[in-house]
Amino acid sequence: MRRHLPLLTVAALIAALLGLAPLAPVTALASEAHAAAQAPAAAGDQPYASYWHPRTLLDWDPATDPDARFNRSRVPLRPRVSDPALKANANARAGEGNIAALVSFGPTSNNPSQGSANPHYYAFGHWQYIDKLVFWGGSASEGLILAPNATVIDAAHRNGVKVYGTVFFPPTAYGGQIQWVRDFATKSGSTYPVADKLAQVARHYGFDGWFINQETAGGDAALATELRNEMRYARSLGPVEFMWYDAMTESGAVSWQDSLTSANDSFLQEGSQRTSDSMFLDFGWSASGLGSSRSLARSLGRSEFELYSGIDTEANGYNTSVPWASVFPAGQPHVTSLGIYRPEWTFTSSAGRADSHAREARYWVGANGDPSNTTTTSAWKGLAHYVPESSAVTAKPFVTSFGAGQGDFFHSGGVRVSSTGWNNLSLQDVPPTYRWLVASSGSRLTPSIDFTDAYEGGSSLRLTGTLDAANTVRLYQTKLPVAPDTRLSVILKTPAAGPTRLKAAVSFTDAPTAFTTLDLGSTTTTGWERKTLDLSAFAGRTIAQIGLEAAGSVHSYDIRVGQLAVHDGAVDTAAAPTGFTVLGATDVSAGAKSLRLAWTPSASGSVHHYEVYRRNADSSRTFLGATPNDALFVPRLDRAGTETSTTLDVEAVSTEYGRSPAATTTVAWAPGGSESNLAVGRPATASGQCNSGETPAKAVNGSVSGGTADKWCTTTSAKWLEVDLGAARALDRLTVKHAAAGGENASWNTRDFTLQVRGSTTDPWTTVATVTGNTAATTTHPVSATARYVRLQITRPAQTTDPAARIYEFEAWGS
Repeated sequence: MRRHLPLLTVAALIAALLGLAPLAPVTALASEAHAAAQAPAAAGDQPYASYWHPRTLLDWDPATDPDARFNRSRVPLRPRVSDPALKANANARAGEGNIAALVSFGPTSNNPSQGSANPHYYAFGHWQYIDKLVFWGGSASEGLILAPNATVIDAAHRNGVKVYGTVFFPPTAYGGQIQWVRDFATKSGSTYPVADKLAQVARHYGFDGWFINQETAGGDAALATELRNEMRYARSLGPVEFMWYDAMTESGAVSWQDSLTSANDSFLQEGSQRTSDSMFLDFGWSASGLGSSRSLARSLGRSEFELYSGIDTEANGYNTSVPWASVFPAGQPHVTSLGIYRPEWTFTSSAGRADSHAREARYWVGANGDPSNTTTTSAWKGLAHYVPESSAVTAKPFVTSFGAGQGDFFHSGGVRVSSTGWNNLSLQDVPPTYRWLVASSGSRLTPSIDFTDAYEGGSSLRLTGTLDAANTVRLYQTKLPVAPDTRLSVILKTPAAGPTRLKAAVSFTDAPTAFTTLDLGSTTTTGWERKTLDLSAFAGRTIAQIGLEAAGSVHSYDIRVGQLAVHDGAVDTAAAPTGFTVLGATDVSAGAKSLRLAWTPSASGSVHHYEVYRRNADSSRTFLGATPNDALFVPRLDRAGTETSTTLDVEAVSTEYGRSPAATTTVAWAPGGSESNLAVGRPATASGQCNSGETPAKAVNGSVSGGTADKWCTTTSAKWLEVDLGAARALDRLTVKHAAAGGENASWNTRDFTLQVRGSTTDPWTTVATVTGNTAATTTHPVSATARYVRLQITRPAQTTDPAARIYEFEAWGS
């Protein structure tokens, strides 16, 4: 039975993933469908990742595309190191098979360019095992050619991983039209106009190449020849690569070979001419087929590791049956590389962040969560069993705050500057190379990425457990030369002031497995404290590994590491950006706008990213977003009361995390100010939730008509819901919409509850309403207060003994 890439029904499957109706077959012209999908944006509207059909790509010009500026990556591809002596797993074979991952981070259309306010996102964190990432998508109705958004490029390049966009020609049954393929391969004189644009897009946005997936029937040998010539032409234009998918053969027919054969080898190499840089082999491969593929690749002068044998994990993840011995035979050289289709199953199948991370760990490092120990009864041992880790920590400065590229809040220098959830892979730090390697003669501590506290961003490293013997935690493989003024800095936090029982551990390339430890001493507070270690004694040597060593006796050891850095001399800063301006603004409610902002990058200094803030009346600042780019979309700026303008700051954060002075601009508000529901879309937190879909955000999404899942629900013993309005606001009433407001049984309406407000996190809660014996579906409670935070505390969740609280909306009305 023929198997082929199942997302070749991309539109239908993405729709299913998102809970949408399947897309109907396309009957309109491609240009008409694309024009409808990418109508010109209003001045301050959300920018999205770019996508086209072949003819509409010819019309693309970054100078006239209002979203192009927001889709540019500013992070260059970093070199990587992989020392065979430091591989975690003895079975892994260095310098042989690689791994390419085909990942769908969102739908083809409406995929935000720079992240969003949704912390529930696939923030991939095992870059050390892959060498290429294909930004997967495309559909007949939306667009066939999909460029990766800037956040994915930034994160991949920071980890030394190449990124490819996708060119997807679907089967005829799913809307494919052979004319689209002919449009794509049209030649004009000695050039291929679409190839010119593919190269231009890759250069302008800063990614590395394209994955070509041609599955539309109706081609012939002449068309197949033109496609090969076009790839060779595009490669001649500059640094743009191509990966070809095993579907179309040299005859022009779509006939999956599941291997490299005489029917498709010209798409890899044609005589002395290199056609593509690699090939993704379809899923039906066999041991004999891969063996012959290896032989044929070598006879063509190509490496067998430029062939990626595909496995499909979209439906079953690590429960997928894979003939591992055919591609990675135990104790023998790898036969080919491995191509993984849809590893984001770990996210899409999960019940929440913790479950997603557990699945991700099992998928990549095995059932034991330890890349050095992949012993398991499962056939899926984890990719760490076969491929050694690579690391892009190859130059100073190196700074990590263990940021995962998502969070429920945002911290700057240990101070909470936003309570809004977010995702933005541009802000993801290089994840630890080893997740997790802990050596101990006694109990082993448990490292984790902790989303409850952070020094910078939304997460930190946490070590917990029983400490009864020395624990060495290997974190990063590196290649960092030590100069006379090199410093190693660690920012940490302990539950109580006193000894940390923690040391920094470093090894050097002349003895890479032997750690030297440097004591981090004691803390004097329970807040974040920086410990700076002088490495001048090791000048002239090169750091091969960085880790931590905990030693002593503590029943419940608990320490957070908020930042780890290696840099020379004092912390450098960059010059302030200039020319900060509002490109456009769009009203999203009576008292809120979305913004497109831009500035001129710092004239001097090395910048890691820029952070944008709003200034508040009390002299505090609220974080609005960050990017390595020179343009940022802010999805929501709230008006504070009846202010006539809001001042915004942008500052450069250097690669050593020094901060520049701020550049400023202002956003004007219309005179007056009307009452509105200030809670809509604001950050909401709660005591818990009944399931992954009934989150606190559902109680502030402005809707009660989305069915029984359009609510916040919890069964925790203490039941509370809090909303951060972003700034102190004048309130005149609070409204609660209970179970029956969303169409559920009135017996589930909240019976007893209190409403509270406060101005800041250091203020006590003030009770503004206490309700007992309620039976109504909607309750309104007059308030005369100025507050930033509002809280609903439930003492009896229903008219019956049902334990669940069900809140469809919690509204805070004011100006």
